[in-house]
Amino acid sequence: MAYTEKLKDELMDQLFNAILQLRTVDECYRFFEDLCTVAELKALAQRLEVARMLQENKTYGEIAERTGASTATISRVKRCLNYGADGYKLVLARLK
Repeated sequence: MAYTEKLKDELMDQLFNAILQLRTVDECYRFFEDLCTVAELKALAQRLEVARMLQENKTYGEIAERTGASTATISRVKRCLNYGADGYKLVLARLK
């Protein structure tokens, strides 16, 4: 099932279009602080770091120690890297 079939609707389009309007890191902080809880934001940031470390072939132990992520979270991110919509790969390549 493609990501569009699972996620795409008018509200998701509105959210993603809103995110695309942000121009600076400061604007991102302001918007996401209003939109998400601190725990949600930290979880998102943690998953991105887990994905980066997995791409660098770090071990689960190294990743867990650095990020505090559970093995379940690491496994989920790894599954997304291997079988997902390639969103992590796209963003990580652009961040290099």
